[in-house]
Amino acid sequence: MRNLLERIGLGRPDLRAWAMYDLANSAFQTTIIAAVFPIYYRRVAAGGLAEADAMSRFAWATTIAILIVAIVAPVLGAVADYSAIKKRLLAIFAGIGISACFAMFWITEGEWLFALTLFVIGNVGVAGSIVFYESLLPHLARGADLDRVSSAGYAIGYLGGGILLAINLLMIQRPELFGLADAGMGTRLSFASVGVWWLVFMMPLMIVVPEPGALVSARRERVSLMRGVRGLMQTFRELRKYRQALLFLFAFLLYNDGIQTMIRVASIYGESIGLDSGAMITALLMTQFIGVPAAFGFGALAGRIGPKAGVFLGLGVYTLISALGYYMTTATHFFLLAILVGLVQGGTQALSRSLFASMIPRQKSSEFFAFFGVFERYAGVLGPAVFAMVVSYSGSGRNAILAVLFFFVAGAALLVPVNVAAGRREARAAEDLIEASH
Repeated sequence: MRNLLERIGLGRPDLRAWAMYDLANSAFQTTIIAAVFPIYYRRVAAGGLAEADAMSRFAWATTIAILIVAIVAPVLGAVADYSAIKKRLLAIFAGIGISACFAMFWITEGEWLFALTLFVIGNVGVAGSIVFYESLLPHLARGADLDRVSSAGYAIGYLGGGILLAINLLMIQRPELFGLADAGMGTRLSFASVGVWWLVFMMPLMIVVPEPGALVSARRERVSLMRGVRGLMQTFRELRKYRQALLFLFAFLLYNDGIQTMIRVASIYGESIGLDSGAMITALLMTQFIGVPAAFGFGALAGRIGPKAGVFLGLGVYTLISALGYYMTTATHFFLLAILVGLVQGGTQALSRSLFASMIPRQKSSEFFAFFGVFERYAGVLGPAVFAMVVSYSGSGRNAILAVLFFFVAGAALLVPVNVAAGRREARAAEDLIEASH
């Protein structure tokens, strides 16, 4: 068992505890963002709205949530680097998201504004917590281990999100097994179950993973938001020194836009073209379990062909998915596309995370991962916003899903000139300089 854990990048207790947070927050990604909430929102909370209006408002709510995180996270990331509070900030944002999940139990028919408000709050919580979760990675793993540890985190996340989604699906389709009155009660309880799951499985990280120390130069300075703002502005200026990491961020901004949009609109798009909701949730559940070995496989593949080539492979499959999604008409088509997504989604995102981590100085991981989070969340802004505008203009979700193809192609084109080896040299030289100055 120990040899197996070593091979997949989880040989130490702190690495396993860190990866457990992927398992914790993935329940929100699956049940709230991808599968159950969008369908419940469309059928119940927004039941009195026209189809195009309901879909457009859902996309705009996603945009608002991501904008909030994109504005706040960089400043908090700078504060976290100048003080030992990464885990504390992670816990605060997680608490916000968990509270939103519990409150979703009270969403009933016609309450689309209440539902979307909680959806925004929950998204802010999960996205903010992930910024500080990912900023811990460079402190726990280095070199080639980054790809394996990051991929293992995504794989465990797929497993956890899939297990709870399976339980939630059973609660909705067979409520009598749980002593529930109907599917509506099962659905509302599934939202609360996400909060419980998230709270329980974040505990290993909070207990086992050590809090990285503050930057040496700031230990005698008073920690404040203004200190964070000054540190953030300094990081903006320093980004010019990390040209390869910066170029990668712009490529990531584009192609991750497509990935995030696919995750967030798949269910509501399928609902709009008349697909069976039970079949769609089952397909998304299947995606989770396919994603477990696929994410591990991408981690191993990166050791052979490199993480950049692995990302290119994933983007090629996503381009195909977007094109085929335009022609989707049956639940069988949805299942086939879900299989393709499961094969590449976790691996592409995991390799993107580890690739970026390898090109930044670890002493500024929170600030740089806050930027990573900004680019990741702004990607989530553009995609749903474009989707919403295309739906509003054309009245068709098919045209909107086809428009997502642009982000994969453009992102891949910008990724081509990224020199990973040069980026890693820049980061290691910066680390040595920081150490020497202190």
